[in-house]
Amino acid sequence: MKLWDKGISIDKKIEQFTVGNDREIDIHIAKYDVIASKAHAKMLQKIGIITVEELVELLSGLQVLEKQIEDGTFVIDEQFEDVHSKIEFELTKSLGDVGKKIHTARSRNDQVLVALNLYYKKQLSFVKEKTEILFGTLLNLADNYKEKVLPGYTHLQVAMPSSFGLWFSAYAELMVDDVYLLNAAIKTVDQNPLGSAAGYGSSFPIDRELTTKEMNFATLKYNVVAAQMGRGKNERTIAAALGGLSNTLARFAMDVCLYMSQNFGFISFPDELTTGSSIMPHKKNPDVFELIRGKCNKIQSLQSEMILITNNLPSGYHRDFQLLKENMIAAFEELKDILDIFNYSIQQIIIKDIDINDDKYKYLFTVDNINTLVVEGQSFREAYQKIGGQVQDGTYVPDTSKKHTHVGSIHNLCLDKIRSKFPK
Repeated sequence: MKLWDKGISIDKKIEQFTVGNDREIDIHIAKYDVIASKAHAKMLQKIGIITVEELVELLSGLQVLEKQIEDGTFVIDEQFEDVHSKIEFELTKSLGDVGKKIHTARSRNDQVLVALNLYYKKQLSFVKEKTEILFGTLLNLADNYKEKVLPGYTHLQVAMPSSFGLWFSAYAELMVDDVYLLNAAIKTVDQNPLGSAAGYGSSFPIDRELTTKEMNFATLKYNVVAAQMGRGKNERTIAAALGGLSNTLARFAMDVCLYMSQNFGFISFPDELTTGSSIMPHKKNPDVFELIRGKCNKIQSLQSEMILITNNLPSGYHRDFQLLKENMIAAFEELKDILDIFNYSIQQIIIKDIDINDDKYKYLFTVDNINTLVVEGQSFREAYQKIGGQVQDGTYVPDTSKKHTHVGSIHNLCLDKIRSKFPK
C-alpha cells in the first residue's frame, strides 16, 4: 500500500532500500499525522470538496485511529510504506470512497512536513519543561550549599576560591541560554507548511489559514517552495538547540566525574547510584554521568549530520530528507531521558567537607592578598610582584578573610535574578 501506487510493481530490493525503517520511526509521528488530517478534512469541507456528512465520517474514523495510537495498539504493518499510507488505508477500509478523499489537495511531502513540525514543536516543549525542572533543582542546590567552599580551577590548576553555590548556579544560568535556542527552534517549526503539497501548492482553492488555526500554529509558512525548503532547515536548527543544551549537560557531567575522583574528592553519591568493578572492590564508578557525557556528545554531532545530508540540495523535495527523521527523533527521546536521570541523580549528591587549609589550596587566595595590598595603597603591579615573590621564596601566607560581594560572586549569587531570567 503506497500513496504513489500507480499499479506498477516495484522491485522488492528497491522497495526495501527506499522504505528503510520508516515504519518503526513513523510511530512517533502517527498522532500528529492524525491531527493534521483532521484539520485538512475540515478545510476540505469548508471549500466544498467533501460534504458535512463526509467530514463527520472522516473525523470519526480519525478519532478511532487516534485512540489506537494512544492505547499503543496502532501498528504499521509490513505491507505499508509508512504511517501516512497506513492511516489512509484504514480510513478507506472503514469508510470506503470517503476515506480515499482525505488525500485531496495534499502531497505526502507536506503531509510529512506538517506532522514533523507538530512533533518537533511538542518535543521541544517537553525538553524545555524538563530543562526547567533541572534548572530549579540546581538553583535549590546552589542555595543549600552556598556557604560550602569549592576550589576554583583554570587550566586544571588551583586558581581562586569558589563555592558549590557558584558551581550549581553557573550551570543553571547556562541553561537559560540553552532555552533561548530551544525557543528559537520552537519559533522556526511553529509555522504551518500544509498546503504546500509537493512544493508548488495546489490548484484547489484551499484555505491554509483555517488549517493553521486548527493545528494551533503561530503562523503560516506562506511561500510553498519555502515551506518545502524548511525540511532540513528545521532539523539543522533543532539540532543546534539540542546540541547547545547537550553541551551544557556534558560539561556538567564531566565536572561530576572529575570531582568524584579520589584526586579531588569533593563530592560523592549513594552507593546505589554508582557501579563497581569486576576485579577492584573499592570502585564507585560514576557510570550514569559518564553515559550522560557520551550520549550528550553524540547528540552534539547531530547538527553535523543534518548539515551534511542537506547542505547543497537544490530547492524542491529530495528523498535524502527521509534520512533526517530517525536520528532527530532518537535525539529527542535520548535527551528527555538524560534530563530526567540527571535531575534524579544530582538531587542525591553528597557534598564533602574540603579542608581549605590544605597546602595544595593555599594559592587560591593570592589574588585576595594582592587586593588587600591595593586597598592599602599599593599599585596593582607592585602588589602582584610582591605576592609573586612571596610565592617564589616560600614566605606566602594566604589571606582568607576576604568576602566577594559584587553581583554574581561567591557571596552574592543573585539566585533570584537567575531564576527570573528563565524564559516563560
